[in-house]
Amino acid sequence: MTHPYENIPKSAFWRGAVAGRETRALPGIWQPKHPLEQDTKVASYGSCFAQHIGKALAARGRHWVQSEPAPHGLRPEHRAAFGYDLFSSRTGNIYTSSMLLNWCRWALMEEATPREVWQGEDGLIDPVRAGLEPGGFADRAEFFAARQTSLAAFRNAVETADLFVFTLGLTESWVNNVTKMEYQICPGTIAGQFDPSVHVFVNMGFSEVLSSLEAAFDLLRAANGKLKFLLTVSPVPLTATASGRHVLTATTYSKSVLRAVAGEMATRHRDVDYFPSYELITAPTMRGSFYSENQRSVTPAGVQFVMRHFFEAEGVSAAKPAPVQSPSEADLICEEEILDAFGDTR
Repeated sequence: MTHPYENIPKSAFWRGAVAGRETRALPGIWQPKHPLEQDTKVASYGSCFAQHIGKALAARGRHWVQSEPAPHGLRPEHRAAFGYDLFSSRTGNIYTSSMLLNWCRWALMEEATPREVWQGEDGLIDPVRAGLEPGGFADRAEFFAARQTSLAAFRNAVETADLFVFTLGLTESWVNNVTKMEYQICPGTIAGQFDPSVHVFVNMGFSEVLSSLEAAFDLLRAANGKLKFLLTVSPVPLTATASGRHVLTATTYSKSVLRAVAGEMATRHRDVDYFPSYELITAPTMRGSFYSENQRSVTPAGVQFVMRHFFEAEGVSAAKPAPVQSPSEADLICEEEILDAFGDTR
């Protein structure tokens, strides 16, 4: 051998593995650390893109943990609006690693949750899952009882699961500089009152995202010693940014940090894996074809493409289970998209 590149696999060369392929399929892009068995119990949380994962698992006949099922009598078409059937419990979207850490502390360490409540037009809105209850909760008793139910369900999902899937979505968030509470969305958008003296914009860097994710996974491991982890990064661009940057460069920054952290976690820990859903959607060879007209939402065909690579790598035949039924854009609940209503798109 005269140099290291003589005997490396074809998948290591861009021309043959990506640009030179006759089809879009990218076999070998992922080799799972932890094979998905028929009875593997999978819990899934994260950003709005993560909502596809549980549905795909269920459609393939896999064991998707759902520890907070919808109440009897709630019609299927209303379940998503109330936060059911989106994740393994009714957390709503968890966009950041720091918010995941908060959920772990509240549910697993039984730390007190924030007492702040937003007043909506028709009821009370939960600042940590603002899009959860159409119309809001009737009173504070119902508000906090519902949150405690979801915390218990989150804990149950963690203790039950064999694999914990988490999709990293954002580095940007809003925090109360007095109580240190992190909001799911900026106060004053869905509900609440924005106060510039209290509400502080935070844009986490690599070390901050890594630190909070490490701390969250440590708590999850303590709750369930057999738990394995699978990270993904959402390919969905930011709806808006408060960073002062152009939204395109802000998106690139955010996704670069999240992808770097996911890679670092997978390199550091044997029990952490990374699945490249981000790369499968955003690769130059896809030419943006998996984004809908708004150049942001991932199309059902894109979701199918990602899930096909996931299940083929896991050795799950497409012929045996039912085909994946990708949810439409309207089926996804994504609080961040409310920010688009405040922008001047002229």
